[in-house]
Amino acid sequence: MGTHFHLSVATLITTLVGAAAVIAWRIRETRTPVSARKIIVPPLGMSTGFAMFVMPAFRIPWMWAGGAFVAGLTIFSYPLLRSSRLWRDGDVIMMQRSKAFLAILVALVAVRLALRGYVEDVLSPQQSAAVFFVLAFGMILRWRVAMWREYRRLVSVR
Repeated sequence: MGTHFHLSVATLITTLVGAAAVIAWRIRETRTPVSARKIIVPPLGMSTGFAMFVMPAFRIPWMWAGGAFVAGLTIFSYPLLRSSRLWRDGDVIMMQRSKAFLAILVALVAVRLALRGYVEDVLSPQQSAAVFFVLAFGMILRWRVAMWREYRRLVSVR
């Protein structure tokens, strides 16, 4: 068995474990009040992933990064935006869990895996990881900015 096979299996397992963690986190997130910190910290924490670009193997052309970021902002953030709603419950802000959220997350993972198979035929595994990281960051950033705006609106309406 070649190195490419081992990398593909490792990538698949990592993607599935990551998806399971996100699903568990989102379910837990809907059971506790939302705070400004809970909205802001995930994209800030994720932004540390840009350190991967220090390593030459992960570097991609600016055009690819821009395309991935715009795709995350415009296309892949849309299901998250549509499935996330904040609401006031007394003195706290809560996130309403969408019945479609699990299906949306599974579909996003399936699209990612399908695209990854195609992309990895053209790019190295490291460049593929970089492209998908930038795409995911664009997706999460837009979603969290929208949540932040909604949170601020709800906090100001007392």
